[in-house]
Amino acid sequence: MKQKQHAMYGLLILVITVITSLASLRAEAAALPLDIDGNAYSFVTIGKKVWMRDNLNVSRYRNGDPIRQAKTNEEWLDASAKKEGAWCYYKNDPANANQYGRLYNWYAVNDPRGIAPSGWHLPSKEEWINAANTLTGNSATEERKIHALSTWRYPALAVDNTIHFHAEPGGLRGTEEMAFLFLGENAFIWSSSEAAPDLAWYTQFDFQNAVITISSQEKRTGSAVRCIKD
Repeated sequence: MKQKQHAMYGLLILVITVITSLASLRAEAAALPLDIDGNAYSFVTIGKKVWMRDNLNVSRYRNGDPIRQAKTNEEWLDASAKKEGAWCYYKNDPANANQYGRLYNWYAVNDPRGIAPSGWHLPSKEEWINAANTLTGNSATEERKIHALSTWRYPALAVDNTIHFHAEPGGLRGTEEMAFLFLGENAFIWSSSEAAPDLAWYTQFDFQNAVITISSQEKRTGSAVRCIKD
């Protein structure tokens, strides 16, 4: 009789554990930011801010309006000339979006309709500086932890990804004919901050060293987007 009671008690504990685990998973999934297309993004706390660990992969603004897809160089330059937001896949291959997200010009980033999911925004130059200071720390070992993903062309330059920022080397789209460059070698991620009439600030992660560079580039360049919680 006691053995049966113990067995029933053990089964009850197992059922409660499973139910609790499922509830926890549902709560975790519900907390993930969702864009207008229904894509979910993981996130991580860096300093006092919550950042996406994934590059944005959305095709519409927050209000549902489509962001222009530009496949050819002519379409890409036309969008920029009109100061119109545009996106593309790296080398126009949709398979690249699964790992690296999409590439956007800065006009899409700056569009008042909003490219970030509700409750999130594009990081400013100052927010990137603060994140970079937290990520790099004071030692080269700590600095290189941000590169420790198998998607980097030379992962031997990196160590364990304990910071969990998951910088993805998705390359960029330049302004020359079919100028897709640096896949596996560099991550270029927009900020929301303007540097000059034709320039905006971005952050770069480079496979060759552990330095996080914050610089400016042409607004018509196609770069990745990360978001930060409001």
